[in-house]
Amino acid sequence: MDETAGPAGTGGGGGSAGGVGGDGTSTTPGTATAVDGPGGPGTPEQPGGDGGPGGAGRRAGKERRKRPLWQELPLLIGIAILLSLGIKTFFVQAFSIPSGSMQHTLEKGDRVLVDKLTPWFGAEPERGEVVVFRDPGGWLGPAPRSEGNGFVEGIRTALSTVGLLPSDDEQDLIKRVIAVGGDTVECKEGSPVRVNDVALDEPYLFPGATPCGDAPVGTVTVPKDHLWVMGDHRNDSRDSRFHVNEPSGGFVPVKNVIGRAFVIAWPLTRWDTLPVPDTFDQQGLAAGSTFGGSAGDPLGGPPAPEAAVTAVAVPLALWARRRTARRGR
Repeated sequence: MDETAGPAGTGGGGGSAGGVGGDGTSTTPGTATAVDGPGGPGTPEQPGGDGGPGGAGRRAGKERRKRPLWQELPLLIGIAILLSLGIKTFFVQAFSIPSGSMQHTLEKGDRVLVDKLTPWFGAEPERGEVVVFRDPGGWLGPAPRSEGNGFVEGIRTALSTVGLLPSDDEQDLIKRVIAVGGDTVECKEGSPVRVNDVALDEPYLFPGATPCGDAPVGTVTVPKDHLWVMGDHRNDSRDSRFHVNEPSGGFVPVKNVIGRAFVIAWPLTRWDTLPVPDTFDQQGLAAGSTFGGSAGDPLGGPPAPEAAVTAVAVPLALWARRRTARRGR
């Protein structure tokens, strides 16, 4: 490491006689004169030790770098907010469940974590996933807004901005993907839901709920880059079935999907993952997906865990290597 040289020849201690390159004299009265060594004329001390002027300079520099807590705290809070905004925007966002349309998979008041990372790698929603998506138009009415004083509303806005509270003006829904672009869905009273003529065994349905009995729609074909979604509590879910006569046809554009809900994070007593049910692994289910690159295609993108690990691990590894290289200089 390069060190800054201090004034030579003082009697502050720490110097060695006979060093290479010295001028052989002492500049301070009362100090010993250096003796010439085999390598050349002797030098007085080598400054920069703890007892010399150089050491004092380093200690002073360290003291100057220390900041009081009241100066560091705003900086730490600012960094935390920026990290939270970055995570919410690009990686993971928390959402609160406002209704019982997904019971008992999700209960009202649950907080789920939604993966927003994998769509950046080209992955699209697959059958059986629970997804959060923006209102395609007309699925939700005006968002109710709770009234409060200005200070409380300011705190609520700040917390919703960084993702710690759900926003009052976000028009988002959560449902299970039943079919993807190119699939044919058959939803008739008294029969199970059929996708590409394959009957779905749906153990995740709310006890006593019928697969399609309260809103049968017959047979529909999902357009390219769209999804057919349904709630797990079919008798309490205004899902794709209730919007077939609207301009959207009941389908959700893939571009409206915010991400896949992959875990129930709160309350802790409800903590659980949200895997794809086995019924969506049946052979022949994908036979009707005639559009190339449609959602559900295993080549459409990396699975969520692998993509997340890759995206996080690679930058961290590069950062660690640079840090190690700097220390070695």
